[in-house]
Amino acid sequence: MAILVTGATGQLGAPTLAALQAAGHAARGSSSTGRNGLVHADLFTAQGLDQALDRVETIVHCAQTGGAKDLRLARNLTAAAQRAGVGHMVLISIVGIEDIPMPYYDQRVEIEKIARASGVPLTIQRATQFHTLIDQLFNAQRRMPVVIAPAARFQTIAVPEVAGRLAELAAGGPRGRVDDIGGPEQVGIGQLYRQWRDARGGKRPCLQVRLPFLEAFRGLDAGANLVPGEPFGRQTFAHYVQEKYAPGS
Repeated sequence: MAILVTGATGQLGAPTLAALQAAGHAARGSSSTGRNGLVHADLFTAQGLDQALDRVETIVHCAQTGGAKDLRLARNLTAAAQRAGVGHMVLISIVGIEDIPMPYYDQRVEIEKIARASGVPLTIQRATQFHTLIDQLFNAQRRMPVVIAPAARFQTIAVPEVAGRLAELAAGGPRGRVDDIGGPEQVGIGQLYRQWRDARGGKRPCLQVRLPFLEAFRGLDAGANLVPGEPFGRQTFAHYVQEKYAPGS
């Protein structure tokens, strides 16, 4: 089975490609530059895309820019997948995107719609926020006297665990939207910050902001970003930051 992972230099695409190759699959990755042994495929311009999909049976779509350009990436990729007769596309998405209206989440909703409308047989895997997102939220404010964060609970998950799940799905057939996956704990932002601060060092406080008049905050209050039931992930956020910020790491 020939598998192509888009965005193979990214934080999710790279470990997904590695997981597929480690499992013995004929997987290759694509990037807009085609460097470091990757296939050249510019999803924004569609340059090289038809060639990259030649004889590909399954696509794992991990490429993203973090903005509205992602809609064009999805349109170009699904159109090329139709032309190539690709039999399966695995799409990563985010838990609760319909109920937490923010520009980035709204774009994820549209990308799912584009993928469904394309007619390419599809598997959609929604996951909760990555450990890295919360880490980046705190790190971005490292020079501020007070860290500001949304007063909500999160169920963060390790990127390698999501990558392993995508690799597992890519090895099978199309399944539509599969069960959402989340990390092992549902934890308030204050506790996450204390875990991060303990690992990083420092004494700055965290100001938790709650704006219930905004729909996005109402969605967070309702737990739309959480996955009920048995957790999928095993690595906690505390373990992630302890490993990342351990002396000498």
